Amino acid sequence: MFLSRLGPTKLVVTNFKILRNYYTVKRKVIKDENYIARHISQKIKVKGPLTVADYMKEVLTNPLAGYYMHRDMFGESGDFVTSPEITQMFGEMLAVWFLNEWQKMGSPKPLQIVELGPGRGTLSNDILKVFNHFNALHSASLHLVEVSPVLSDLQAKLLCPQTNLCDDTSAVYRKGISRHGNPVYWYKQLSDVPYKFTLIIAHEFFDALPIHKFHKTYNGYREVLIDIDLSDKKAAEPRFRYVVARQPTPMLKVLVKPNESRDHVEVSPDSLLIYRQMCKRIKSSGGIALICDYGHDGTGTDTFRAFKKHNQVDPLLMPGSADLTADVDFSLIKEVANEEGGIITLGPTTQRNFLLKTGLPYRFKTLAKNTKDKHLENLTECYKFLTDEDKMGERFKFCALFPETIKKILNKCPVVGFT
Repeated sequence: MFLSRLGPTKLVVTNFKILRNYYTVKRKVIKDENYIARHISQKIKVKGPLTVADYMKEVLTNPLAGYYMHRDMFGESGDFVTSPEITQMFGEMLAVWFLNEWQKMGSPKPLQIVELGPGRGTLSNDILKVFNHFNALHSASLHLVEVSPVLSDLQAKLLCPQTNLCDDTSAVYRKGISRHGNPVYWYKQLSDVPYKFTLIIAHEFFDALPIHKFHKTYNGYREVLIDIDLSDKKAAEPRFRYVVARQPTPMLKVLVKPNESRDHVEVSPDSLLIYRQMCKRIKSSGGIALICDYGHDGTGTDTFRAFKKHNQVDPLLMPGSADLTADVDFSLIKEVANEEGGIITLGPTTQRNFLLKTGLPYRFKTLAKNTKDKHLENLTECYKFLTDEDKMGERFKFCALFPETIKKILNKCPVVGFT
C-alpha cells in the first residue's frame, strides 16, 4: 500500500561504497595509539586478567580514547559499511514496513521513533523522510540512544538545522527540531526514553555490546579471560593473550545454562538487559521493535572478532584502533520475551527474505526507470549488495517484537517480511 505511493528519490551516486556525503567532526583526542593498550595492561596488573566484556568496554567506550568515542568509523574511509550507508532503499523499506504495521494497530499517537546506536543518523533520516512523505509525522518525535560524542554531532548535523546541549541533570543530553519539524532527543540509555507507544529500530547495535566468553573444558565450562602476553619480552608496547579461568567465575554461574552443549559460548548481559527493557516497554505502552544484525539462532560458537579498514584483524592487537564485534544470539531474544510474557516474537529471517518480501524489488524498479548509465549500474550494485546471499543477504538477520494484545490482528493480517 505505502510502497506504490513512494515516489522517485534523487540518488547521490558515484561509487556504491560512498553514496552519501557527511560533515566531518574534529575533536581534541588522545592521539597516542597505544594509550588503550597501556591502560588495559595497568588494569590487569592491578586486578588480574579481564573478562572479554570488560576488555570490550575499555576498547570501545573508554572516554579518552575508546574506538566509538572519537571517530567516524563508517564508509569507504572507515572500517566498515552498513546497509543504510549503501543506499537509501534500505531505510525506505524499513520505514514502509513500520508504517504498514503501525497502521494495522490503528496508527496510535503520540508516536515515538527510537533508534539504538544510530551511527551517522542515516537510517533515522531516511525513516523520517518516508514518514513525512506519507504525512505520518504528526505528533511524532525521534529519540536516539547514543553514547558517542562524535557520532551524536554527526547525527545532529544531518537531522536538525540546530541542536542544543542540555545540562547534566537531564536524561536528555541534546535536543533539537528535525528538518521536518519534529522534536529530536538524545539519550545515553534506552531506560531514559519516556514510556509511550514506540517504534524501536536496532540496526547493528547489539553486535557491539560486550560479551562474556566461555569455553568447555574437561572440568566443565570456564570463562575465557584476557591477560598480558609476556612471551615477547622485547615488545615495546603491551601485548595480550587469551587465558582460561582456573575456577568458575560469577558470570559463568549466571550466564551458562545447565543444558548447554556447545564447545564455546558467548553471552552479552547488556543485551539481555535491553531485550528485557524493550519487551516491558512494548507490553506496557505498546509498540513494535525491529532488530537487524548478523547473528545466529543459538548455534553460534566463537564469533568474537575485530574489523579495521574493512578487513578482519586480531581483536587483541592494538586495542582501540579497530571495531570489536560478536554475533547476536537471536534465540536469547525469544527466551527473554517468553520470560516477560505478553510478547510475540517473529524471526529471525534473513535480510534477503525480509527486503524482498517488503517490496525492495518494486522500489528498485521504480528508481531504475529514472536512473541511467553508470548511476543505474551503481544502483544495481547496491541492490545486489543488500540481497545477494554471498554479501549481506544471508549474513544479516531480522527479528521483530509485537505486543500479544494484537495477536488476532496479526493472525488475520500477518506481518510482512516474516514467514
